[in-house]
Amino acid sequence: MGAPRETPVPGGVRLASAQGRWALATSVLGSGMALLDSTVVNVALPRIGADLDADLAVLQWTVTAYLLTLSSLILLGGALGDRYGRRRIFVIGVVWFAAASLACGLAPNAGVLIAARALQGVGGALLTPGSLALIQAVFHPDDRARAVGAWSGLGGVGAAIGPFVGGWLVDGAGWRWVFFLNVPLAAVCVPVALRHVPETRRQDAAARGGFDVPGAALGALALAGVTYALIAAAEGLSPGVVVPAVLGVLLGVAFVRVEGRRADPMLPPAIFRIRLFSAINAVTVCVYAAFSGFFFLAVLQLQVVAGYSALRAGTALLPTTVLMLLLSARSGELGQRLGPRIPLTAGPLLCAAGMLLMLRVGPAASYLTDVLPALLVLGAGMVTLVAPLTSTVLASVDVDRAGLASGINNAAARAAGLVAVAALPLLAGMGPEAYRSAAEFEAAFRRAMPLLAGVLLVGALLAWLTIRTGTLRAAEPEPGRRCHPECAYHCGVSSPPLDPGEQEPRAER
Repeated sequence: MGAPRETPVPGGVRLASAQGRWALATSVLGSGMALLDSTVVNVALPRIGADLDADLAVLQWTVTAYLLTLSSLILLGGALGDRYGRRRIFVIGVVWFAAASLACGLAPNAGVLIAARALQGVGGALLTPGSLALIQAVFHPDDRARAVGAWSGLGGVGAAIGPFVGGWLVDGAGWRWVFFLNVPLAAVCVPVALRHVPETRRQDAAARGGFDVPGAALGALALAGVTYALIAAAEGLSPGVVVPAVLGVLLGVAFVRVEGRRADPMLPPAIFRIRLFSAINAVTVCVYAAFSGFFFLAVLQLQVVAGYSALRAGTALLPTTVLMLLLSARSGELGQRLGPRIPLTAGPLLCAAGMLLMLRVGPAASYLTDVLPALLVLGAGMVTLVAPLTSTVLASVDVDRAGLASGINNAAARAAGLVAVAALPLLAGMGPEAYRSAAEFEAAFRRAMPLLAGVLLVGALLAWLTIRTGTLRAAEPEPGRRCHPECAYHCGVSSPPLDPGEQEPRAER
């Protein structure tokens, strides 16, 4: 049985060409829009809470409703792109995301805002995996490392610059413009994608099978149950907490069983037999759980405890943006030369140190001596790990599975962030009105930062123990031989497909 066929992009698009630059810009703009929104909202939370008279649980749901649908459906989004065309699904996702953003900005109350945020997550699930899969499928193999590095860095800038943009809008036009901002971005992204990005899709029989609707529904309901229980538990244990928690766990078990029995699962269990793929996703869970928890709390700490305005709080986080902008593309190339083991071990350790340094931020904190050093160390860690992590995800599978791999990895990252934002206030002892009291919030923040640093230490240990040094190093296949899937990223040769009964993908070594 031959390898699955891909709609061809003859030779691949070169990054230095005009079409390559437009394709990269489109991918970065679309994914950056989703990443920007995921962080820009954080800085607006105190103003949203005051305007809508909301407690901490409503603020958590404003963040987690988006992450819930995003993480639940992102696998389906990747599969849709592989089958119907990555550019097509990407464009649909951008339009959907913009429409939901408009609904968020017009929301008259907290309930409507949370519902619109959930719809935003659906759009994000369509566009996010497609943006990365476009790079993997469109670009020439020799240019993929640099393109992924640029995508990671510039996309990371979108996430990091979010607090600054959010603060500027919140202090100026108002928090609703945090959501209205996505509409003009989408208006630029869609025509550029349609004009300059070639369409790619899978052509094999697997791409024409049925969709795993039961799996998507079970996954979403399982995450919803656990998330609801974690947020509600802050007010004490009750049947309203225990029942959703138990249902969430049971639905999660049912999801695993359904995926194992379906002929066309949304989450194919066989892909986790690739040791590198499983390892890098475990590291992803640790890293992005810590990132999500940190950015959720840091902007609140700066505003509630340190007394910063929304704009000043957002501006305070700009050092991470500058570092990502300047160094991430080079970090991707360095990761390819050194291998991912060292950067994926050192990066989380640096991030953990940065988060512990944030313990110096209190009511009388100096930006230059307290806030800035912490953010510089954190930014250095992010630069070190983000591009190699993304490259390693794609290196672990063949090109044809780019949409699936990026979907699973994004789902792991967003689900980790979802659980972190839901659980961290509970673990740190934050009450429903904590963000209204500087003393109460500061005490909880000081309990939360060591917890997040501990999660990053676990991620660093996993990377050191499970990821090989030479995974991303360029290698030429011998004549007449295909590369193992862990090499497909840098040589561009697809490997034979995975047989269900094999513990490892077949490789013609």
